[in-house]
Parts: sequence; structure tokens; C-alpha cells
Amino acid sequence: MDALQTVVNFVLNDLGSAVFVPALMLIIGLCMRMKFSEAFTSALTLGIAFSGMSLLIGYMMDSMGAAAQSLTEHTGITLSAVDGGWPGMAAISWAWPYAFLMFPLTIGINILMLIFNKTKTLNVDMWNVWNKIFTAVMVSYISGNVIFGFIAAGLQIILELKAGDMWGPEVEKLTGIPGVTVPHFVTLITVILHPIDEILKKIPFFDKPMDADALKEKIGIFGENSVMGAIIGLVLGLAGGYGVAGALQLAVQAATAMMLFPMISKLFSQALSPISDAISEFMKKKFSGKEVYIGLDWPILAGRNELWVAVIITIPVLLVMSIVLPGNQVLPFAGIINLSFVIGALLLTDANLGRMIVHGVVSAPLFLYGASYFAPYITRLANETGAATVEQGKMLSWSTFEGPDFRYLMSTAFSGEMLSVILLVGWLGLFYWLYRSKTKSSELIPNEEY
Repeated sequence: MDALQTVVNFVLNDLGSAVFVPALMLIIGLCMRMKFSEAFTSALTLGIAFSGMSLLIGYMMDSMGAAAQSLTEHTGITLSAVDGGWPGMAAISWAWPYAFLMFPLTIGINILMLIFNKTKTLNVDMWNVWNKIFTAVMVSYISGNVIFGFIAAGLQIILELKAGDMWGPEVEKLTGIPGVTVPHFVTLITVILHPIDEILKKIPFFDKPMDADALKEKIGIFGENSVMGAIIGLVLGLAGGYGVAGALQLAVQAATAMMLFPMISKLFSQALSPISDAISEFMKKKFSGKEVYIGLDWPILAGRNELWVAVIITIPVLLVMSIVLPGNQVLPFAGIINLSFVIGALLLTDANLGRMIVHGVVSAPLFLYGASYFAPYITRLANETGAATVEQGKMLSWSTFEGPDFRYLMSTAFSGEMLSVILLVGWLGLFYWLYRSKTKSSELIPNEEY
């Protein structure tokens, strides 16, 4: 057990995704009979793409996040739960004593589902194993049973793989990269957003193309990536009390990020297309053309500027709701840039900016109430593991808590609350509706195998 924990810690914490994922892709490429030089070049380019996108996202989060936090501080409101964001949750999740067991569980379920043709997704995004650990901890704390925690995490792994299957065609459409998908837990917010999206599509205004390209045609220079970024940065800077000079600097920083995101995203295509072609050719020869998606982390979608426009526009909405919603205990701070809705919204709406913004608004209360509900249990985890120090009378949470609906229903259903059991069954029914809807529209399921 200690040896396994050491290996897992080395792979995930010491190597990191920019080294581990490319190394794994190099091995996959060689197994697919690629020449070493081609496989190595593709893997190295993928590492460069991850590093470049990580730097750019960090740059965007630092500049925009600081302005958003300044806006938060200007409210003068204080609430009892400190917003630690996702990095804080990841850190304390890995400190859980049973965390290392999630690594073999994730791989084992994926391999079994591939063998029995229950998924097309090979998930190599091992960093986000922490998300499954976090679910297991919350369910085990609330239900009082560690086994229930691992059962809930196992179901999450299965749902993520099925989500990877249904998002594959959409990811290719949005990124231009064949054979990859995003089997990330963050996309499962679409389960409850899907019914809302179906209603929005019946409204003529929201059913029209509203991605970045469509906006350029309609509003000219104001639809340019850099111009949109500059406008948003300027407004956010002024609202955050930066003054004219500071707001102008933020405008240029936002414009820079919005201009560079599509450039960096092209590296993913350059890296992954040869590997995807090799996998496709190998499958045709060995397995009668069986299709396999390589599951990667969400940053491969970060080149879509609709994602960043929607998430920044909804910052004030999240802040206002945190102040006015009765019972909310979390003031958005580290998690105020709400990636927990926008990635799923991007995939669900086919980058329709109007519908993405609506989804950000309607889902904001769900995230805040979810963060408030789980705050005592997150604080308990931090204190028990010693991974974070929480002052007496305060709590630790995450304002844009990923999957609050799923985690709440799993935790309370395993605690024996009958209403939650019924609602969980309903949630799974909504997932099935979403899955069938997306796979049917993309012609992903030619037979009853899926």
C-alpha cells in the first residue's frame, strides 16, 4: 500500500500533467505503431501546449481574478465561510488517508468498460482523480460510511466516461482536434442545465448562432477577441476600483489573453492529430474500426473565447447573489471565476454565448447553496488532515463548488433520505435524456451497444 501511494504521489504531484500526460501519450503512440520520432515530437508538443495553456490560464486568472476579488472587497460584506477555490479543495482531497486507492479504482473501471464495450473513452486525465476523492470524502462524511463514499466515486467515474462518449463529437467540432474528448466531472452540470437549454432553444433570439465568429459578422470590430477582452477588462477594472490607469492596464491584459488563447490551442491539434490518426489506423486493423476517444482535461477547450466572455460577464451576478440570497454563507473569492458552469455550458450550447450567460445566471444559486451546505464537511477534512488551517468560528469552502447537485444527492441518498433517493433517480433519468439527446444528434450510437 505504501509503495502504491508513493508511486501515485510521484506521478500526480511531482511530475504534473504537463509531463505525465505527454509521457502517457508517447507510450500510447508507440503502442499504436508510430515511429519514435513522430510519437516523441507529438508528446513533446502536447507538453508544450499544456504548459503554455497553464501559463495563459494562470495569467488570465491572476489578472481577472484580482479584479474580481477587488470588486468583492468593495462590497464590505463578510460571510462565515472562506472561499478556497478548487486548488484548496484538491490539496486537502489528496491529504485524505484513502486518497491513493482512487487511482487504481479509476483505471480499473475504465479498463473494464473498454473491454466490455461500455465506453469509447480512454481517460488519461489522472490529475482530476482528486475530484473523485473529494466526492468520496463528502459522501463518507455525511453518510458515515467510507464504502458508500467509494461507491459514489465509482458511479462518478462511470458517468464521466459516458460523458466523454457523448462530448467527443462536440469537442472535435469546437477544437478541430479529432479523437479526443473531455470526460471531466465539471461537464455534468449540463444534466440540470439541459432542460433549461431545450426551453431556451425555442426562443428565436437564443436559437440563432451566437459564437465568436457570428458576433464578428454582426457587430464588427466589437466581436474581435482582443476587443471583447479589452472592453470586459476595462469595465471590470473600473468596477473593481482600479482607477483609469489600472483599468486600462487590465484591458490590455485581458485583450492579450483573449488573443493568445486560440494560438496556444492550435498546439493541441498539432500534437494530438498524429496520435489520433495512429489510433484510428490501429483500431481499423486490429479491432474492425473500433472508435476510441482520448479523454483529456478541459483546457483543450480554453481556446474558445466564448468560455471566457461568459464566465467574466457572470462574475457580478455571482457576487450579487452571494449577498442577497438568504442562507448563503460563502462570499466568492478564490473561486469567483466560475469555471464550474461554463465548460459544460460551452459544450451543451455549441458555444452559444447568449445561452451560456443565461446558464451562468440560473445556476449561480445552486453553486452558492452547495458551497454553504458542504462548508462544515470541507472544514472537517481540512482540520483532520492538517492540509489547511481554518480559524475558529470560520469555515472553508469553494463558492463555485463543482457538481453540487450530484454530490448533495449522493451524500444525502446514502444517508437514507428517501426524497434524495427519488431525486437521485430523477437526476440519473435526466442524465440518460441528455446522453441520448447528444449521442443521437451526433449519430454517435449507430446500434444499441451504447
